Amino acid sequence: MAARNFGLLEAIELVAYDAYIRLRPTDPSPSTRISLVTVSERDIQAYGWPLSDEVLARTIEEVTRHEPRTIGLDIYRDVPIMPGRRKLEAVLAAEPRVIAAMKFAEGPSSGVRPPRVLQDTERVGFNDILVDPGGVVRRGLLFLDDGSAVSYSFALRLALGYLQAHGVAPQADPHDPAWLRLGQVTIRPLEPHEGGYVAADARGYQFLLDFKDARRSFSSVELDRVLAGSFDPALFRDRIVLIGVIAQSVKDDFYTPLSRGLKVGQSMPGVVVHAQIASQLLRIGLDDDAPMVALPKWQEWLWVLLWSVAGALIGLRVRSPWRLPFVAAGGLVALGAFAFLAFLGGRWIPLVPPALGWVSAAGMVTGYMSYRQAVDRALLMQLFSRHVSREVAEAIWRQREEFLDGGRPRPERLVVTVLFSDLQGFTSVAEKHTPEALLEWLNEYVAAMTQEVSRHGGVVRQYAGDAIVAIFGIPVPRKTQSEIDQDASNAVLCALAMQAALRELNQRWRLQDRPTAGMRIGIFTGAAVSGTLGNVDRSEYVVLGDTVNTASRLESYEKELFAPDADEHSTRILIGEPTLARLGERFETERVGDVALKGKENLIRIYRVIGMRQESGVLTEESG
Repeated sequence: MAARNFGLLEAIELVAYDAYIRLRPTDPSPSTRISLVTVSERDIQAYGWPLSDEVLARTIEEVTRHEPRTIGLDIYRDVPIMPGRRKLEAVLAAEPRVIAAMKFAEGPSSGVRPPRVLQDTERVGFNDILVDPGGVVRRGLLFLDDGSAVSYSFALRLALGYLQAHGVAPQADPHDPAWLRLGQVTIRPLEPHEGGYVAADARGYQFLLDFKDARRSFSSVELDRVLAGSFDPALFRDRIVLIGVIAQSVKDDFYTPLSRGLKVGQSMPGVVVHAQIASQLLRIGLDDDAPMVALPKWQEWLWVLLWSVAGALIGLRVRSPWRLPFVAAGGLVALGAFAFLAFLGGRWIPLVPPALGWVSAAGMVTGYMSYRQAVDRALLMQLFSRHVSREVAEAIWRQREEFLDGGRPRPERLVVTVLFSDLQGFTSVAEKHTPEALLEWLNEYVAAMTQEVSRHGGVVRQYAGDAIVAIFGIPVPRKTQSEIDQDASNAVLCALAMQAALRELNQRWRLQDRPTAGMRIGIFTGAAVSGTLGNVDRSEYVVLGDTVNTASRLESYEKELFAPDADEHSTRILIGEPTLARLGERFETERVGDVALKGKENLIRIYRVIGMRQESGVLTEESG
């Protein structure tokens, strides 16, 4: 709207106005109220230019014989053109139906006076035509005020003479006496900022031309045929008859909203423009056809705001970069169609500002949402990409609206299965190796274990020296019991796979004369709470609850019980009864007993996982 108020959108809004003028359906049948007597190039060659007073007098006499309502002489006659001066003055004085054209005097221009015999009468009207920047006629003039007197326009004089026979006379609007009313319709004067105009010169009494009769041909007869009497008299009876020039050499042509460039035939002769204005005034007075009006400013602002809000909502709802252009284009088509329907109803509503609001709001919100998505994705990837598989990370991203709250993972109550692992005898290994060798050895071990956790759908939550904490069932909460059961099975399968991976590592390390190790794993299923700890600069995804503590205690319980070695029994896997209850019959286990874990008051029944149970009853480990 700011761009519009500064005039930056005026040209394109007027182009849209012209397009709607051309698109609007019109009645192609010839007008029965207005006819033209045209002066063509052939007439100029025959009678010369300017036409003599005698030729004009004979033409007016021939027209008046066929009883027109009014006659408009759209040819200046401020000075006599001999021969025939006295005859023309006599005809003009004797025929009250003749309206002569004059040009309004303004500024340095002295104008063009009417014929001397008609000066200071009501039978003259100015034929000045308003031309917008770009040379297009879109506005009509009804009155002009020179400070001392108000002058009527040529077309208005002609229309009032015709309407008088129908009992229609100009009157003041009952709500605003300064406004002109014809019949039942008030012609509201154009304001400087009306519709798409910005600071337009609105002096005088102006109104918007609709050019509804532009495709309706006005019946016309060339001057030589009128003087020869070779025409149908019905063309003049009870009509407005305008006498004017259409010859190209006189250069009295104007571009209108119907013009489509600079091609031949795109301009409209001045006499036809006056016929268009007079015809529109007749439709106003007789057919109650109100002229085009614009919305009040507050309604225009509301209209633009509504489309901007709609564009913002589209930016929020349509995230796909492929769909957004089609949706935006569809919105522009809908806006154009709605504005055109309003135009058909006589309302000129803004088109360009709401279109810009629609597109820019959709683009800005889409850009902002893309930025927010990038930030949210970076946060999620920072929290999880190093600890989960690509598939899990993408699943987290797809469900981000359920997962994120204000750009941070929202606290969630969930049921998880926690896996704790630790190496047997790591302290003695650390004592016998340099830090560099120890770190290389440990990285090889962690990489193999992490790969198995990711492969089985777990999230590595923490590394603490040789200890690994993996959680199954995060970050997106499980919604069904079958999903929770699957997490428990995945955790045990992962433990067996980690056992097999460690056995392979021990074999390779032994060949490389490097230390070997055993591993203890504790697994427990239960309730927990997930969320983030920290601030904007540094935050960490955490899972808290007694379930995590219990899994840790299972891993460290009685370290010498089923103590792992570096060969066949490289891993001890202990699980709690809640985990066993969710495994079904897939695994072979043995009961260890009801034990009191460190820091726990209640006894917990624990089991050792031996391997997977097959239908044949043979036990296997998850080794491939």
